[in-house]
Amino acid sequence: MLGADALNLALAIADSGMIDSAVNELMARSQVMVVAENRGVKSSVKNHLLKWRGNVKKRITKVCETDRFQQELALYQEVIYWNEAQFFERIPEVLKKLEWHSAFYLKARKMLEKNKGVNNPMFPHYFCDQWYQSLSDALRQAQLTELEANKEKVLKDLYQRMETMKNMDKVAEEGDEHSVGKLWDMASAKLSKNDLTVMKRHAEFLKKNKGLQEIAEQLGRMAGQVDDPDLNRAPTEELQMVEEKSDEATDDIVGVHESDDLNKLLPNETMFLAYPELEVLFYKHLVDKRLMNYRVQGKSRTLRKIRAQQPENQQVDVEKGPFIVCVDASGSMSGFPEQSAKAMAFALMQVALAEDRDCYVILFSTEQITYELTKQDGLREASDFLSYSFHGGTDLEPVLLKSIDLMSSGKYKNADMVVISDFIAPKQSPELAEKVVELKKAKNRFHAISLSRFGNPELMTMFDHNWAYHPNLVGRLMKKW
Repeated sequence: MLGADALNLALAIADSGMIDSAVNELMARSQVMVVAENRGVKSSVKNHLLKWRGNVKKRITKVCETDRFQQELALYQEVIYWNEAQFFERIPEVLKKLEWHSAFYLKARKMLEKNKGVNNPMFPHYFCDQWYQSLSDALRQAQLTELEANKEKVLKDLYQRMETMKNMDKVAEEGDEHSVGKLWDMASAKLSKNDLTVMKRHAEFLKKNKGLQEIAEQLGRMAGQVDDPDLNRAPTEELQMVEEKSDEATDDIVGVHESDDLNKLLPNETMFLAYPELEVLFYKHLVDKRLMNYRVQGKSRTLRKIRAQQPENQQVDVEKGPFIVCVDASGSMSGFPEQSAKAMAFALMQVALAEDRDCYVILFSTEQITYELTKQDGLREASDFLSYSFHGGTDLEPVLLKSIDLMSSGKYKNADMVVISDFIAPKQSPELAEKVVELKKAKNRFHAISLSRFGNPELMTMFDHNWAYHPNLVGRLMKKW
């Protein structure tokens, strides 16, 4: 064989440390570090870059799959298996094939002209070594170019996310890792000043109407109070005081041993200190840990985590399903009810962020519009939803049927469906009520938040929990079970 095998050349270059250097360089950027430390998103930035590292490695190893490199690599692979006689006979033909696409062409031509008529048996090996080095350099340069282009893209994306995070202080509190981490995933979309103004306005509305925030927090807790072993994420652990045998406890004297503990010194050992000529011997025994000490033993109480089976499953971490928030967008909801409904959905998005849950909003009147507030561009979705103007009439049954169909799939296990409406609508059919009963048996919950005193009370019977938040009595909250 005349030269080195080039089959794994691209992968070897990609594994040479260039990608790690790029990741370290990105992490060392002053703006990245400052924003990451200030907003508590350091782990999110690190995870984002590690994910980018894996993706960019795949991209740069595919650089050699272009026609230019594929043709030259195939030609090189063919040539290195020739013997010296084949090489000298067929090398002019190879040179012609290199002319239009290889960076090695000019150097190869000079080498052949210099060796013309000599036919040194070592020349084919030298030629292939130089060709391999040229291929390696060309691939490395192409990979570096691809890496730099991707690095600029990811840096632009990082700065965009950080700008969004900086402007979203109203959504996630600093230090809440789950909420901040989820928000980071959603922060790729560039938000306009109008988007931010809309979200901050509803965040301020929530602050003034704390009753809505309290309902959202109660809804968030309910998914974790389900008694179902199939929803347990991990075995439970609890802190307990346990008693253990310890040589440090002084309950009982069980013998004598050599040590350096002055607190447990036998009285006769102090006699060395009574005579100046023996004092040095006392200190030598102390350094050598050969002073006679009482050996004591007892029980100490230690606080430690104990893995235990709990009689009640609600004590363990429960896998929480998504929120499906159905918001009545009819004209009768305009004004304060509309503000309350939007703010409530916004509050549930915050709960979903903190608990790593999905949050879907379905606007319904005479038509339906669906928003997914916790997906990658969820902040843009949230802004669009909060900017929507309510109009039309109330048509409750279609949105209930759609929500029931969603909750019947495995993805919506342990889900919370929340209907926010004035409930000025007729009672639903018995068939729909039966479907709701079946979903309740599968640990799903149905909640109603009424924003009017004139809602149909017969509609409320299908819901597990009913709240009334009346726009003409701001701040007055009544909970019905």
